[in-house]
Amino acid sequence: MKELQAFAKQFQKEMGWEINEESYEKSRASLLNNFMLLTTEVAEVAEELRKAFNHTNESIHDGMDEETAFTLARESIKADLGKELADCMAYIMKLSNYFEIDLETSFYSKMEEVKTRKNKDIRLQTSE
Repeated sequence: MKELQAFAKQFQKEMGWEINEESYEKSRASLLNNFMLLTTEVAEVAEELRKAFNHTNESIHDGMDEETAFTLARESIKADLGKELADCMAYIMKLSNYFEIDLETSFYSKMEEVKTRKNKDIRLQTSE
């Protein structure tokens, strides 16, 4: 993750896509713009999932079994979903780099916190 963050920082600098640090107002506007762009990319992830669900339902309607239909639908969105997730990562890394957050350390720390917290969501079991 550290290598990805370093790459993202350098790439964004080369492209002129850094968060503006000239003043509070410019930083604020740049941060809000980048957050807006991140949420747009998250919406595009949702759109890819919607495509997969629609494709699955159409295939089931045409007589295909559910498991095969969903497997084919997942494969059909894989490349585009990967691109959208990469876009999300780029914005997350940009924000992390701006605030000098080590994402790798933060990730493992947060996962440890989640593992030990008391108000865990109940995992639903499915019957087979």
